[in-house]
Amino acid sequence: QVQLVESGGGLVQAGGSLRLSCAASGRTFSAYTMGWFRQAPGKEREFAAAISWSGHREYYADSVKGRFTISRDNAKNTVYLQMNSLKFEDTAVYYCAVRKLSGTYYDRIYEYDYWGQGTQVTVSS
Repeated sequence: QVQLVESGGGLVQAGGSLRLSCAASGRTFSAYTMGWFRQAPGKEREFAAAISWSGHREYYADSVKGRFTISRDNAKNTVYLQMNSLKFEDTAVYYCAVRKLSGTYYDRIYEYDYWGQGTQVTVSS
C-alpha cells in the first residue's frame, strides 16, 4: 500500500511563495513519475506539474509554467512543488500522486493510482 502525505500549504498573500512537500512510503518511489494536481472550490481537479522518475524531465500546466518548479529527492522519497509569484487563482487543495508504471500521459488524472489527502493553499488578493 502506498501512502502519500502532503505538507506545506497555508495562507499567503498574492505575489508570495510556498513550498509543498509530499512524502511517499510503501513503494519504490524512485521508479515512478510523480505529479501535483489541484482542485479549486467548485472546479474539477486539474494537472499542475509532474516529474519523471529520474527527475530529468519536468512537465507543467500553462497556468503555472514559469512560476512553479517541481523537484524530487529519491533518497528522501519526497517530491516538492515550489510555488512563486502566487496568484489568487492558485487557491486550491493541492494533491500529489503516483503515476502508474504503465502510464502514458503525465497530465491525466486516470494515469495516477495513488493520491495524498491534499494540502490547502489559499492566496489572498
